[in-house]
Amino acid sequence: MTTSPRPMDVYRQWWLHDARWYQGVAKRFGHTAANEINAEALRYVAVQAGKRIARLHGGKPAADLEELRCRYEACSEWMFPSELRDGGTAVLPDGEIELTMRQNFAVAMVRMAGSLDGYDCPCTDIHAGWSEGLGVELTRNCATACLRNGDPACRLLMRPG
Repeated sequence: MTTSPRPMDVYRQWWLHDARWYQGVAKRFGHTAANEINAEALRYVAVQAGKRIARLHGGKPAADLEELRCRYEACSEWMFPSELRDGGTAVLPDGEIELTMRQNFAVAMVRMAGSLDGYDCPCTDIHAGWSEGLGVELTRNCATACLRNGDPACRLLMRPG
C-alpha cells in the first residue's frame, strides 16, 4: 500500500532539509558562510515569487499601498503558506507596510536542527527580493523584532520609495 504525502508534509521535509543543510554548512564553513549562502538563495527565490505575483497582475504597478500590501501577502503565501506561519501584513498610518509573524517554521526547523545560536534570519533579504520581483524600490527594509531573538513575533517594516 502506498500513500501520497500531503502538501504540508512535503513542505516540512524540505524545510527540515534546509535546516539540516544550514547546520552542515555552518559546521564545516562557519555560520557566516551559512548565513550568507542562505540569504542569497532565499533572495533569489523571493525575486522569483515577486515576479510571479507581478505577472499575475499583468506586470502593472500596484495602484496604492493596500494593493501593494496584498501583493506582499501573496508573495508571503507563495513562499511560506499560512499553514507554516501565523501572521499577516498591514499598511501603517505612516505609509510603511508591516509584516508580522507569530510563528516561523524556518526558525522552528533551525532550532530543532540545533543551529539557532549562529543563525541570522534572512527576512530583509526576502523582502528585498519580493520588492525587486514586484518592481518596487524600498527606502526602508528592517526587522524591529524577531522570533529568533525570543520576541513574541517577528515584526518587519518596509517603506516603498
